[in-house]
Amino acid sequence: MFTHILIAFDGSELSKQALQSGLTLAKTTGAKVTLYRAIIEYLPMSEFAVEPPSSIVEELSHAVDHSLEVASQYAQSQGITLSTRRSVELAPYLGIIECAKTEGCDLILMASHGRRGLSALILGSETQKVLTHSTIPVLVYR
Repeated sequence: MFTHILIAFDGSELSKQALQSGLTLAKTTGAKVTLYRAIIEYLPMSEFAVEPPSSIVEELSHAVDHSLEVASQYAQSQGITLSTRRSVELAPYLGIIECAKTEGCDLILMASHGRRGLSALILGSETQKVLTHSTIPVLVYR
């Protein structure tokens, strides 16, 4: 079966539920777990945009680190040790796929918020992009 699961995490309630299910799957199969979270890189949308102050970037980085630490502690309370990874990405799906390849994962587990219509067009669907571009199997939690 699966020996190393990458769980993509964005801190939302749905991704917390996906984390719980992923940990249950890992415990059942004896798989290793890597928990991944992307920090979205800021790009100015026009020549007049100002780069965000480094304090905002640091605050965002600390928030991501904190969410990964809380998730790691939860996993430990369930008897599962996991490793955590994060990266700064223009698009989270790129980081998810790259991390899964780099870590040697044989399954990506992630939540889908089920956005449709205009919100899907504007916000995009990272899950759909992972499904489209990944050569590694993807399990979607809904």
